[in-house]
Amino acid sequence: MNHLLKGAGVALVTPFDEDDQICYSSLAKLITYQIENGADYLVVLGTTAEAATLTQEEQDSVLQFVIKENDGKLPIVVGIGGNNTKVVCDKINNFSFEGVDAILSVTPYYNKPNQAGLISHYKAIEEASPLPIVIYNVPGRTGVDMTPATILELARYSKKFIAVKDGSGNICKCMHITKEAPKHFIYLSGDDKNTLPLISVGAQGVISVSMNATPRLMSKIVHLSMANQYPKALQLQHRLLHFMEYIFEEGNPTGVKAALASLGIVENHLRLPLIPASEYLFDKIETELNHNDII
Repeated sequence: MNHLLKGAGVALVTPFDEDDQICYSSLAKLITYQIENGADYLVVLGTTAEAATLTQEEQDSVLQFVIKENDGKLPIVVGIGGNNTKVVCDKINNFSFEGVDAILSVTPYYNKPNQAGLISHYKAIEEASPLPIVIYNVPGRTGVDMTPATILELARYSKKFIAVKDGSGNICKCMHITKEAPKHFIYLSGDDKNTLPLISVGAQGVISVSMNATPRLMSKIVHLSMANQYPKALQLQHRLLHFMEYIFEEGNPTGVKAALASLGIVENHLRLPLIPASEYLFDKIETELNHNDII
C-alpha cells in the first residue's frame, strides 16, 4: 500500500517579523527549502507552528499561503485539534479543505479525559471530518497518554484513521501498535531522536521538528531506515544527534527557530509566552550547524 504519509514529514514553523507579524517571505523560503531537500509532506498549524498563538484569520492565511506555495508538490496535513470536542467538530464542519490531504488532531489537553473519553472524542471528529485523520498523542504536552489499545480501537473503527503520530518515544508502544494495526494504519514517530529505532520496530516515518533546519539529512535517515539500511542511517543519525537534543533544550520551536535564523531562512522571533533561545543555546546550535555537515 502506498500510504499518503509514509516517510519524512516536517512540522513547519510559523515565521514572525520584528513587529510580531507573520513573515510570509520567510515562510516561502522555508517551504522551498523543504521541497528541494527531501521532505515527503508538510504539516501546517501544529504545535511547532505556534498555532495556539495565531488568530483564526492568521491560521487560515498561513494554510492558504502554504497551499499556494506548495503548488501540489507535496501532501499537506493541517492541525485541527483542541480540548472542546464540539468546537473542534464545528471548526471541521466549517473548514475549507481544498488543497489539504489529511488532518492532524491532538489529544485533548488540560482536562485529561480517560481512555473512553478519548475514544468518544475521536469518533466525533471522525464523523465530522471529510479527510483522513492522524491521531496525535503527545503526553508530555497534553497530560494524557493514549494506550495502544485505545489507538488500535480507533484504527479498527474507521479507515479515516490512517496514522498515529506518537510523541511518547515508547518503543514497546510502537511494537504493540504496529503488530496489531490494520493495514491502512501506520505509526509515525513524533520524537525526532527516536525515529531510527522506532522505524526498526515498525514505524513508517516521522513528523519532524528538526527537519525545518535539516531536511536533507533527516529525510535520508528516515528513507535509509525504511529501506533497512540501518548502519548507513545510524552514521547520519550520529551526526545529527546533538543538534536534535539542543533544539529542544529551551522548548519548541525555540531551538529550531534559532537554527533557522542561523541559516538565514527565518528571523529569530517567537510569540509570547515563548521567547527566543538564550545566547548560550543559539551559539551551541550555530556551532553544530557549521561544523558537523548536517545541512
